Amino acid sequence: MDKQRLIEIFLQAIRVNALSGNEKTVADFIKSFLSAYAYNISEDDSPQFTKSDTGNLICKVGTGGDFLLLSHMDTARPTIDTKPVVLEDRIVSSGDTVLGVDNRVGVTVLLFLLEKIAKEKIPVKDFTVAFTTCEETTLFGSKHLAVSEDINRCFVFDSGYRPGNFIYSSCGAIGFTMQIHGKASHSGISPEKGINSLQVAAKAMSKLALGRIDENSTMNIGVLKSGSAVNVIPELTELEGEVRSFDLQKAENYFEQLVKTFTTEADAAGAKISCNHFWDFKPYTISEDSKVFTETVSAITEAGLTPNPTISLGGSDANSLNGRGIPSVNLGIGAQNPHSNDEFVFIEDLIKSAEIALAIVKKDK
Repeated sequence: MDKQRLIEIFLQAIRVNALSGNEKTVADFIKSFLSAYAYNISEDDSPQFTKSDTGNLICKVGTGGDFLLLSHMDTARPTIDTKPVVLEDRIVSSGDTVLGVDNRVGVTVLLFLLEKIAKEKIPVKDFTVAFTTCEETTLFGSKHLAVSEDINRCFVFDSGYRPGNFIYSSCGAIGFTMQIHGKASHSGISPEKGINSLQVAAKAMSKLALGRIDENSTMNIGVLKSGSAVNVIPELTELEGEVRSFDLQKAENYFEQLVKTFTTEADAAGAKISCNHFWDFKPYTISEDSKVFTETVSAITEAGLTPNPTISLGGSDANSLNGRGIPSVNLGIGAQNPHSNDEFVFIEDLIKSAEIALAIVKKDK
């Protein structure tokens, strides 16, 4: 693997600023990068669902085959002011901004792979590469990715774990918004005439096991808005939160407990609640005898690493694809400390990720 070329592509990719919903700049960069090679590149119609300024990019190698390699184009924070520093063993930012490892490492690895195949005329299987939108916010890019019905497995290049690790099981998450409707009144003159929606919320929250509920499940209320003035009993309180679990039924049961707790407290105070919820992403577990699992183990082994299947309490495009019936794993690519100013990637991990990608696609001997 050409270490310097990998570094060069990565440094180019991170300088393209593309937050969720505004990925056109990086899509244009990818199309320009691949324009010198005879690949069939298309853009799907996912913007009608994602509201992004570009569709997912789909690049077919040969006929497109029956499997997919994927990374997402968006970053969680801007990279416009990123100042990368290339050290002997790693690439870091200057410490003032995010570096963009999530997921420009994945983009770099797949672009390097496509370039290497074309330049060196490496015999490979037919396969498809996809670059998705909106992963950092809604996963809507992968949820609405237009791929051939022949695609029956996917290798996602997006995990912060180092190469050799891969996520074969991930939790699901139920997101929710809730409104508690009380009654406003003057807090000094007639507080007894009001119904304090914030107090209802506080009492309910105090009775919930927020945080880690069990070894496989968590619950969080991350946003709370309430009140209009210091001398007014809060009429409306709004909350946003989530319940995560590796077990779909557990997640739904915990969410029902949450709603019941808030309803009980609201009824006792004479308040009302309204609630909307949705599956942000659903849990998955890949069988050890599935093709995507065994091929992942084989590719990691061929790259000289020890395969380590692991679990994750985070979501990714792999959740979306598994939810669509396409068995998918999320490969460790070493995008470390994602979303922080301390992001970095070991240069060795760029190389190993590229070796794994090549091992997945090259023709059997």
